[in-house]
Amino acid sequence: MAAVTRLISGSRCLLARSRSGMSAVRRPLRAGGGCLWTGAARLFSSEDKVTVNFINRDGDTIVAEGKVGESLLDLVVSKNIDIDGFGACEGTLACSTCHLIFEDHIFRQLEPVTDEEMDMLDLAYGLTEMSRLGCQICLQPFMNGMTVKVPEAVADVRQAVDMGKSS
Repeated sequence: MAAVTRLISGSRCLLARSRSGMSAVRRPLRAGGGCLWTGAARLFSSEDKVTVNFINRDGDTIVAEGKVGESLLDLVVSKNIDIDGFGACEGTLACSTCHLIFEDHIFRQLEPVTDEEMDMLDLAYGLTEMSRLGCQICLQPFMNGMTVKVPEAVADVRQAVDMGKSS
């Protein structure tokens, strides 16, 4: 069964759909962010919605709704959610500014972290066992209603370099 890959409008996430229109399994892409969906586990439309609760640095909860297949970074950008410094590298796996902390039951269902993502997570402020980068996590139906926490601070190596030059 050959898969056909297409880009969802306005998203860095890719969907691989079988000829029957069935798809499900998400596979993260490498640098550049996004997600690849393959398999034939469930029929879905890119119009399927997922609600995400972001707990911001100030403790406020921001509720946003995104489409299945959209990355968390794309959701923050498209909904203009005010998270200072979030996604500075625009999903190219060159920073850790889209660092999020997931609920345990959601974290256990995510695809394994790639070596590239782990390298950037090592630079993240407030790293936990349930930390991932939002540019590498795409919305799936099981995530509906999930809560993700934005760490108290952001670690952007590029800012440290810039600040060092001006001092």
